[in-house]
Amino acid sequence: MTENALEVNDVRKRYASGTDALNGVSITVPQGDFFALLGPNGAGKTTLIGIVTGLVNKTSGSVSVFGHDIDAEPEKARALIGLVGQEVNFNPFEKPLDIVVNQAGYYGVPRSVALPRAQRILEDLGLKDKMHGMAMQLSGGMKRRLMIARALVHEPKFLILDEPTAGVDVELRRSMWEYLTTLTKGGLTILLTTHYLEEAERLAKHVAIVNQGTVVASGTMEELLARYKGERADPYTSGRLESVFLELTHAPHAA
Repeated sequence: MTENALEVNDVRKRYASGTDALNGVSITVPQGDFFALLGPNGAGKTTLIGIVTGLVNKTSGSVSVFGHDIDAEPEKARALIGLVGQEVNFNPFEKPLDIVVNQAGYYGVPRSVALPRAQRILEDLGLKDKMHGMAMQLSGGMKRRLMIARALVHEPKFLILDEPTAGVDVELRRSMWEYLTTLTKGGLTILLTTHYLEEAERLAKHVAIVNQGTVVASGTMEELLARYKGERADPYTSGRLESVFLELTHAPHAA
């Protein structure tokens, strides 16, 4: 039986202020899947990602990564995850190659292994000619690619992408997705959050839509798109997924 990459069961998060960010969220991400986690701003997506990666403490519920409970086996669970967050958070004065190699060291990867691996990943992501310059000299899209390289260098089984293409031009986005889709064919599991709903519609096998801390819809992309009846009330929507998204989140201008 194929093991699930991620199992989230009845997870709740209440902050000290009394705000309920998550209200019993449950999702399952199959191994090898390209999974889209969607929702308007403030829906709870980033909070959930923070819980899965150990950056945020949940109030209740359970989370496991490839069968490893994040409370009972936190180190094993985190070692299987690569995270690309929303914010650029590397040292701009370092070389891209050093940033990626140093990241591998945090996971116990020897430099003799990390160096050629980092060079290969950076080359695959179109940064071959930039890896020895200063990271601050990279364009916005290249910085996003560097963050992906850093997340992949320890060879995780589960890659989490939180708004990875924000501010990235169309050509770079397309080549980035081509590369990541190739990795999923090799067995990598990807969880994506994005406001580019046309990307999610094209790429994802499964999808969950979160609104106000609750999962309002989940299933295969085909199942979710089947909700679309072809009567687009809003002339500004760009696809079937966006129409379904707006209907489910009751946010006419959210996407």
